[in-house]
Amino acid sequence: MKNRLLLLLLLMVNSFFAQDTIMQLWPKDKIPNHLKSVEKEIHEQNEILRISKVQVPTIEVYLPSKRDATGEAVLIFPGGGYGILAYDWEGTDIAKFLNSKGIAGIVVKYRLPSDISQTDKKYVPLLDAQRAVRLVRGNAEKFNIKPNKIGIIGFSAGGHLASTLGTHFNEKVYEPIDRIDDESARPDFMALGYPVISFGEMTHLGSKKNLIGENPTSELVNYFSNEKQVTELTPPTFLLHATDDTVVPVENSLLFYKAVKDKGVSVTMHIYPKGGHGFGLGLHDEHLKDWGNRMLDWIVSLR
Repeated sequence: MKNRLLLLLLLMVNSFFAQDTIMQLWPKDKIPNHLKSVEKEIHEQNEILRISKVQVPTIEVYLPSKRDATGEAVLIFPGGGYGILAYDWEGTDIAKFLNSKGIAGIVVKYRLPSDISQTDKKYVPLLDAQRAVRLVRGNAEKFNIKPNKIGIIGFSAGGHLASTLGTHFNEKVYEPIDRIDDESARPDFMALGYPVISFGEMTHLGSKKNLIGENPTSELVNYFSNEKQVTELTPPTFLLHATDDTVVPVENSLLFYKAVKDKGVSVTMHIYPKGGHGFGLGLHDEHLKDWGNRMLDWIVSLR
C-alpha cells in the first residue's frame, strides 16, 4: 500500500511538472485554420526524433536555474522542409545548450502545412510562430525572463519560418483570441541556421512546395521570399551557413545579409567552408563546434 501511494505521488509530481513545461499555443477548440480530421500526429525516433502531422502546436520550455538566468529567452524552430520537425537535433538539444549559458530555450512544435487538417495552410506555420512569441512574452514573469529580451532561432525550413516571423510579425494572419494576442509578436533578435530564405531560384524546392504548392503565384513567391520583405523594423540578425551546403544554397544567407544590411539593421554572419546541411550544434566538427559560442557572443553584444 505504501509503495502504491509513493508511486501515485511520483506520477502526480511528474504530471505537474510536465504541464508546467509544455504549453499548448491555443485554447482548446480555438486553433485557427484547424479542421477536424482523421490525421494523427506522428513521432518517429531513430537517430533523431522526427515529428510530423502536428495537430496540437505547443511550446516546450527549458529554463535555467534562477541563479544563472540572464533574463533572455530564445524560441527555437526546428527544421525539416515543412514536412517534419527535427525536434531534438534542432530543438531540444539547442534548448539545453542555451540553458547551460543561462538563457531560456523554448522549442516550438509548430504545425506543418496540411491539406487534410488545415484551411489556408500556407499561413499556418506563421500564425503559430506569432502566437508562440506572444505566449512567451505574456508569461515572461512566470518564466523569469525579460519581455524585451525574447529572440528566435530557426534551422533550415525552421529558419524560413523564423525569417518569415522576423519580417511579417506585424501582419494580421489570425483573429485575436484572448489577452495573449495583445502582446507584440516581434522578436527582439533573430538567429538563422542554414536557413531557407528565398522562394526564388536559390530555394529548397521541398520547403517551397510543402508551404505554397507546386504552382504558386508570383505574389506568393515574393511574399515568402523573405529577403524581399526586410524593413527597418526587422530584428538584429545572426546568420550561420556552410559554403558546401548542397540542400539549401549559401546564397540564401547572403541574400538576407545584404537585405538586412541595406535597411540599416544590425547583422552578423558566419560562413564556414565545410559543414554541409543540417549540422545542428556541430559538436563533432572542429570548425563548426564553436558556432554556438559565436552566437552567444553576439547576443551579449546586444545587451
